[in-house]
Amino acid sequence: MAQEISSNPPPPPQWVINLNSSPRPKAKNTNITNPPGYTETGSGKRTAASSKTPARKPPTTAETDTLKLKKSWELALAPAKALPMNAIMMYMSGNSLQIFSIMMVFMLFKNPITGIFTTNEVFRRFESEGTRKQLWLVKACYVLMNCLALALGVWKVNGMGLLPTTRSDWLAWETERQPLERAIFAFR
Repeated sequence: MAQEISSNPPPPPQWVINLNSSPRPKAKNTNITNPPGYTETGSGKRTAASSKTPARKPPTTAETDTLKLKKSWELALAPAKALPMNAIMMYMSGNSLQIFSIMMVFMLFKNPITGIFTTNEVFRRFESEGTRKQLWLVKACYVLMNCLALALGVWKVNGMGLLPTTRSDWLAWETERQPLERAIFAFR
């Protein structure tokens, strides 16, 4: 008794049919108005001709220079904005010589030094004929902020005891003091 095995696969579930079919068009309810600013188009895509907003005029060179100068000031003050975070990290890393604190101090010195050496490349994109004279003050501020970050690194290195700031650090170059008098205690 052999039963015939049907060669037709079973029908897909209803969710597969719903997923693959296009959504049914919804009946437009005339009681609900469109929200402000919404315009209905036939294809669902907006075109430039149907847009009611006027085209924006290109900015003038003075506006562009003002914007460039504003962005350059933001970039120049960025190292100062990182100083409180770096100070807290240096305080939390402790004064002992461990790999974590050494890496932190290394990064604290490396980033400002590379920032100072690459000052002109950093501000090159903001240079134009209108901003060239005003940009030197921004660059000077950027260098000053990086020097503050370096000063934070020097503070940390001093706290770790790596700077020779005490008299005992220079004992190799000190000469022995010769006494002017000698007192000898004698028992009788």
